[in-house]
Amino acid sequence: MVWQALFRNWVQQQARAKLHEKLAEAVKEGSEPPSDKPLPCHAGLVFALGIELGGLEDLLSGMFVTKAKNAKVRHGVLRNRGLTIIESGIGCEAAAHAAELLILGHRPPWVISAGFAGGLDPRMKREDILMVDSIVGPDGSRLGVDLKVDPSSLAGKPGVHVGRLVTTDRIVSSPEDKRALGVQHEALAVDMESWAVADVCRREQVRFLCVRVISDAVDDALPADVGRLAMQKTTAGRMGAATAALWKRPSSVKDMLKLKETALMCNDRLARFLADVIPQLPLLPSGEGAA
Repeated sequence: MVWQALFRNWVQQQARAKLHEKLAEAVKEGSEPPSDKPLPCHAGLVFALGIELGGLEDLLSGMFVTKAKNAKVRHGVLRNRGLTIIESGIGCEAAAHAAELLILGHRPPWVISAGFAGGLDPRMKREDILMVDSIVGPDGSRLGVDLKVDPSSLAGKPGVHVGRLVTTDRIVSSPEDKRALGVQHEALAVDMESWAVADVCRREQVRFLCVRVISDAVDDALPADVGRLAMQKTTAGRMGAATAALWKRPSSVKDMLKLKETALMCNDRLARFLADVIPQLPLLPSGEGAA
């Protein structure tokens, strides 16, 4: 029925308007930058965790931090490009909220989902880079990526790949599950956020890019207690999970130290790659949507 479709559209518009009101309130809660002149935002980046973005943060000049509701936002300049980096937390819901906050508050012409990913294919080694060309969501839906990269153009860049990423709602820890997921979706890597960021960008018509660094290869098994630690959203939760892990399995401290060392190398590799890519993005007027 026509009237049913119209009513459904009206309800969706009202819900979206309410969401924007709440996001606007969250943006207003943030602290002010140290200058009256607003920093231009040529690109916005969504990372799940601080450990993923530390390398890029170190490359920013004039960096300052603001806080919005449920989000920590970093602002700075990288090679004459103003960047806004938001730390979302793990999972699609948190990533979608962060992307909406980023777009509403800063209207970047590009939004980049960046961070760690698990390898699903033997070609993907630890510290390799994946330039994502399509994403499979938790429900099996697919989205393309606005910036297309010809794989042949990366011939001289070892450890850089172009291919599909799959986003799941859980940590995929065992080699068997990783291989099965890779075969099922013909995907090279897995994360827990990029689909949500891409979906928000599609809806808001903002250009989207996804760059991931491989933190664990397909044959690397992630200990269950490390996975539980990663899923904690608060400092108290992480402390509790770490204490429980050490109590049950004292050797887990070695796993955690090894993962931290790997994470530091990965975030440095990702930061250097992003520092090369971001200045090459076409300068679009702020707020210009995707084609």
